[in-house]
Amino acid sequence: MRILIPKALRKGDVIGLISPSSTCAEPEKIGLAIDYLERNGYRVKLSRYLNQAEHDPAHTDRYKLHDIHQMFSDADVKAVFCLRGGAGATRLLDRIDYDLIAANPKILVGYSDITALSLSVFAKTGLVNFSGPMVATELYAPSTYTEEHFWGMLTDPAYGRSLRNFPDHPVRCLKPGTAIGRLIGGNLSVLSSLIGTPFLPSFRGTLLFAEDINEPAYRIDRMLSHLFNAGLVQKCRGLVFGQFCKNPSDEDRDYRFDKMFAYYANRMAEGTPVMTGLSYGHIPELMTMPVGAKCRIELSEGALSFGAIDPVVEA
Repeated sequence: MRILIPKALRKGDVIGLISPSSTCAEPEKIGLAIDYLERNGYRVKLSRYLNQAEHDPAHTDRYKLHDIHQMFSDADVKAVFCLRGGAGATRLLDRIDYDLIAANPKILVGYSDITALSLSVFAKTGLVNFSGPMVATELYAPSTYTEEHFWGMLTDPAYGRSLRNFPDHPVRCLKPGTAIGRLIGGNLSVLSSLIGTPFLPSFRGTLLFAEDINEPAYRIDRMLSHLFNAGLVQKCRGLVFGQFCKNPSDEDRDYRFDKMFAYYANRMAEGTPVMTGLSYGHIPELMTMPVGAKCRIELSEGALSFGAIDPVVEA
């Protein structure tokens, strides 16, 4: 696969906003995020149907597809930021013009339900994109940690070489090891829904990362077993679990999650690094992950070294 690297953002660049998943019920957050982006020296362009929805999903899908294609075909737009996650992005995948995106590679950012768009774009075009903060969920009032990782990743070609976990997120080494591979992953529920479709990238030789929210332990267990039963995880060179924001009704949730992750770590080949606790997920302190980038992880008890081998944006 040919790998496409987007151009780094520069002050004065135009950032386009799209809403491929759910709409935002608090439009004031969109305004705050636009102000934030403009204070940081960027210009903002709203897609035609930003935050619009119809009761008929067929109409809504046309809006979303129009806006994705509009922003990637607009030469003035240097980056495309997603509004929020939620639901709906998976309905678009078989009607996206991936040739258009490949011909106009640029920064694409979003996580949660945007995992579907992120993975399909990489699978179909080879474009490295970013699983990270979104307009109406983080960028209206981002934490210091989220800001640093976000802007560092999108503006500095060297930044991604060394990624630091948030100090209050302890890393747990489930299986030590060192591995190099392309970084693939996102929200586990969405990723699982892509199995058997042409929109899921190959897992061979990859580092798989995953997070989820409000899912009880038995559902996470079912999804991970599905990945194993499909023969996908066995092809990975490393397994990185982020923050699983657990369902409050899940009894003994911490114990059950710890045992479950340890179980799947033990099923990985010896020397394959497996960890929990990465600062990635539905959390205030959110690491921006370069999907499709070649990365290296070195993991041992009490030590984590993690970062991209090559630049994830071009100067």
